[in-house]
Amino acid sequence: MAALRAAYSSKLLLNSIFNLRLKGGDDVPRVFYGGARSGNLGGPLVKVQRLKQFYPEYKWNYNLVYCLSNAPYLPDAALDILRIRGIPIVHNQNGLFYRAWYEGDWMRQNARMARTYHQARHVFWQSEFCRRSADKLLGSRIGSGEVLYNAVDTEHFRPIGRIPNAKTTLLLTGKIDDHMYYRVDSTLRGLATAVNHGFDGVLNIAGWIAPLVRSRSDTLAAELGIVQRVKYLGPYTQNDAPRIYSDADIYIMTKHNDPCPNAVLEAMACGLPVVHSISGGVPELVANTGAGVIVPEDFERIHVPAPNALSDAIMFAAANQGELSVQARRRAVECFDISKWINRHSELFISLLK
Repeated sequence: MAALRAAYSSKLLLNSIFNLRLKGGDDVPRVFYGGARSGNLGGPLVKVQRLKQFYPEYKWNYNLVYCLSNAPYLPDAALDILRIRGIPIVHNQNGLFYRAWYEGDWMRQNARMARTYHQARHVFWQSEFCRRSADKLLGSRIGSGEVLYNAVDTEHFRPIGRIPNAKTTLLLTGKIDDHMYYRVDSTLRGLATAVNHGFDGVLNIAGWIAPLVRSRSDTLAAELGIVQRVKYLGPYTQNDAPRIYSDADIYIMTKHNDPCPNAVLEAMACGLPVVHSISGGVPELVANTGAGVIVPEDFERIHVPAPNALSDAIMFAAANQGELSVQARRRAVECFDISKWINRHSELFISLLK
């Protein structure tokens, strides 16, 4: 793996050496994405894919570089060449590495991320939480920047008519690897507590689930007596997502310190109130269109809502689902529609080239 990373880094260095654009080029943005890939699943992949629809990638003869904090592939030498040639860098800052969730050398990983963060001409922080945590873990930055939340295509992600469920349906989505088991654990415990208080609901879990997570989840659901209330939908694509969201009533997000999850915006655009941990950037997105449970903002340990508190939030969202659904959809359209996100990128790209 290290050898592959080194080879990819060398390839990107050669790319920067032989890129012919010199300072004083034209004002039409020709964007290189710094080695980041695009795709249907995962925040960085989706973000690049969305931008490429409006700004196709130029791997040669580019005049602007757009880097994502989750894809810090450009080596120092390439960054030096870009600086000498006057090619502006825009850095999109998402989450960071820290002891609470990353078992490896988190300081080294942050140092890789910090290279473009501090050299960039402009930074887009994906939330106020991202700005705050970057100040703490990457160091105070000198240079321009602003908060620009992630965005959603509110024409694609929209409520789809369906027959109302007899039981209130909760939805949890994502790539649930072993270190994310706590998301499923906390949700199952919150659901079981709510059921014990008279709530008649079920839980859909959509996305890739690690085998160990699935095994532990099945065991816990059996212990809690809610096996018949839990359904696994498996992996899905962006095309499948609106139907998956619209088949639910409430979205559950108990990930601790999540910077700015696309899934929350997609759920809101589909009319789902979001029950969530009040941590990370999620409360900035949801505002008063869902139900939050306070947990500490901690970079040393993971915190999840207590079962009783999560149960109360679930039952509140269920009791007010109709009103909250309308509010969630309205907020997604007014604040997070993809057109606003693209327009701001366009304004910045043109201003940097001028």
